[in-house]
Amino acid sequence: MTLVAIQPSYGNPTARRHWQETLEQEVPFTSPKHADTLSESQRANLDRLHPSGSARFWGATSVQDAKVARFRTGDVVLFTGQNHVRGIGEVGIPFQNEAFANTMWDPDPQKGSWRNVYSLLSFRPTEIHYSEIWSLPGFNHGDHFMGLRVLKEEQAQEILDGLGIDTVTEFERKLARDVAVASALAAGTTVIPVEAFNTPETTYTRSARNIRVGRAESLLVTEYKATLGDADVQRLRTPAGLTDLHVTGAAGTEVIEAKSSAEHRYVREALAQLLDYAPHSPQPTDRLTALFPVRPRAAEVNLLHRYGIDCVYRAAPHTFDRLAAPEEARKHMRAVWSADTAGE
Repeated sequence: MTLVAIQPSYGNPTARRHWQETLEQEVPFTSPKHADTLSESQRANLDRLHPSGSARFWGATSVQDAKVARFRTGDVVLFTGQNHVRGIGEVGIPFQNEAFANTMWDPDPQKGSWRNVYSLLSFRPTEIHYSEIWSLPGFNHGDHFMGLRVLKEEQAQEILDGLGIDTVTEFERKLARDVAVASALAAGTTVIPVEAFNTPETTYTRSARNIRVGRAESLLVTEYKATLGDADVQRLRTPAGLTDLHVTGAAGTEVIEAKSSAEHRYVREALAQLLDYAPHSPQPTDRLTALFPVRPRAAEVNLLHRYGIDCVYRAAPHTFDRLAAPEEARKHMRAVWSADTAGE
C-alpha cells in the first residue's frame, strides 16, 4: 500500500524560501558542497534513482523522525500551504543526514536541523483547494492540515483515487507485471501472481515519466456538481472504491462516474465502475450515470444504454445534456444494481 503524507510547506516565509530553493529547482547533489556530506550508501542510492546527479529535496526536523522513517520509494507527499495543495511529489530516497540537510536549509532556531531528508522521484506543482479533500468521506470540512501527517490506509487510498494520482513507481510495477506475464506465457511457464511480483529497481528509466494528477475528471465533477441544486451530493466510499458523485434528490438515488475522455476505453471503464459501485449504495440505486467532457459516439452511448446507464456530457461551459437510457433497460438492470452483495 502506498503511504500518503500531508506536508505543510508553503505557509510561512521560511517554508516558501525552502520551496524555492529545493522544490522549484533541483539540487546538484553530486557537487562537492553536497556530495562530501553523503555516506557511501546514500550517494549510491541517490545515483541509482537520480542518474542525472540532481533532484528535488525536502526535509523535516527531529520531531518528525518516526513519521519520515516510514517513507519508502514511491510513497506520495502532498505539499500544502495557504489552503491549497501546492504540489504533489513521489518519494525517491529517504535518509537521515544532518550535514547534508544543512547544505540546503539553515537549521530551525528552535527545532534544529531538517535532517530527515527525502528526494523526490517526481514532482508536479498543483493548485488544489482543500475543499476537494474535505469532500472525500474520510476528511473533515475545515481541516487545515497542520503539521506533517501520515494518513491512515483508507484516507490514503481516498486521496489517490479522489485526486487521480498515478505514480511513476506504480506505473513501473504494472509495466513490469505485464512483461513478466508475457514472458511466462511465451515460455510456457507458470505465471507469477500479480501481488507477489516486485519491480526490479533497475529495469526502467524512471526519469522518462512524471507523476500524474488527474485534474480533468475532478474539474468536470466540480462543474457538474454546481448544476445539481438542492440535491444531497457527496462522494461515497464503497468496498469497490470511491464514487465520483452519489446524489440523492427528488428523482431518487444516482451514482455518477466521471471520465476525462469519451473514447471507447473510458466509456467501458465508467460502465464497469458504475456496475461495481451500485450494489453498495446505502439506498437502492435508481439511476447510474456516466459523465464525460464531450458527447460520446453513438456506439458508446448505445453501450451504456444497453446496461440501463445514462450518459451526461458537457455541451457548453456549465451546461450539461443527458442522454437517458431507455426506461425498460433501466428497469431490467435495477435489480442487478441493487443486489445485496455487502456480505460477499
